[in-house]
Amino acid sequence: MSKAALHVRTVILSDIHLGTPDSKVEEVTHFLKHVRCDRLILNGDIIDGWRLKRGAAWSKTHTKFVRRVLTMIQKRDTEVIYLRGNHDDFLGRLLPMQFERLSLVEDYVLETERGRYLVLHGDVFDGVIKNMVFLAHLGDIGYTLLLRLNRLYNWFRKLRGKEYFSLSKAIKARVKQAVSFVGKFEDQVAALARDRGCVGVICGHIHTAADKMVGDIHYLNSGDWVESLTGIVEYYDGRFELISFADFVTRVPMTSTVESTPEEIDDSLQIPVLV
Repeated sequence: MSKAALHVRTVILSDIHLGTPDSKVEEVTHFLKHVRCDRLILNGDIIDGWRLKRGAAWSKTHTKFVRRVLTMIQKRDTEVIYLRGNHDDFLGRLLPMQFERLSLVEDYVLETERGRYLVLHGDVFDGVIKNMVFLAHLGDIGYTLLLRLNRLYNWFRKLRGKEYFSLSKAIKARVKQAVSFVGKFEDQVAALARDRGCVGVICGHIHTAADKMVGDIHYLNSGDWVESLTGIVEYYDGRFELISFADFVTRVPMTSTVESTPEEIDDSLQIPVLV
């Protein structure tokens, strides 16, 4: 099999949450290692500054992801657009900024064969995060505790030969308030895209992957790399597809660790992460 399993125009990823133990960083690095694209859009919450400030550890596997992105820029001429999220809001004081093929921006308009797509993380529609930062951090702590419980629960499931099960996704699916929030979020971002003269919108933030129509607006959500492990790709004919890592890895199996390749071993790519 060719090293590049997928050739596309654009890859959109969000909510990787580097700096946390729940980030599926080896999986997302494996995905990027076997994809060739002209443009990579990192749509917010790539680095989890909130958790790092609370003492979370940055690992070598997280550095390998950063090096993979830099390799794509330097070795493959990939254009990388990094949009600020709420967990990496420390970038806000730097926006907008341009480093050759790397751009740091608040939002972005993607020109496609189908028309213009508004790309934004989506936290601007979350009233709690926008106006009550303390409660937003408190909610993040609760989510972190739930993920810890989820790791323990799935350890027992693995011993019994069962597949991974997401407690948070199951809770969101059953709690009416959560379902209502997701619906309102989708309506709000679709309305903004419509006001901006776009035919579609691409966001992240709520960790709920989607590809559907909201009225006359094509709504895409790239999900996350904590539980759902999903991303969005744009093909050269203008089609979009919601990619699941569970499906992708059947085509390109991964080893237990992310291995370095000769193109990654380059001292010039050693750049510190600022939080």
